[in-house]
Amino acid sequence: MIEIERKFLVKNNSFKEVSFKQNHIAQGYLSSVPDRTVRVRIKGNKGFLTIKGASNESGLSRFEWEKEMPVQEATKLLDLCEKGVIDKTRYEVKMGEHLYEIDVFHGNNEGLIIAEIELQSENDAFEKPNWLGAEVTGDIRYYNAYLSKNPFSEWNH
Repeated sequence: MIEIERKFLVKNNSFKEVSFKQNHIAQGYLSSVPDRTVRVRIKGNKGFLTIKGASNESGLSRFEWEKEMPVQEATKLLDLCEKGVIDKTRYEVKMGEHLYEIDVFHGNNEGLIIAEIELQSENDAFEKPNWLGAEVTGDIRYYNAYLSKNPFSEWNH
């Protein structure tokens, strides 16, 4: 139940040419405290409740627990969430043995595109496609919980 993940900015939209799947995602936070975030997400026609612990010192690893729930329940829970529901489209791209999840943000986070890759270990080697930009792993500004309260449009000038 430990998530090992790296995050990168994305330089252009060429990842869409190799994407095999995309889903609209709406997500909000019942708790956005960094030590324990509690997230409600609607992805396509499914709902999810996710609890994440604090990141380790490198920002690469943290506890994660997730359960699927009916979309109707997730919709009701979104109404209870803190202000600032995240709206994005997620594209999936397979590269070798790994999967990149690329989030194209909408609304107040329009213009932000982040790629995430989950790894088996912090030292896992992985392919870096040409659309991958600067690494932002561990930079709290690019965490969804932060973006829900401090939208990209307000600090990216």
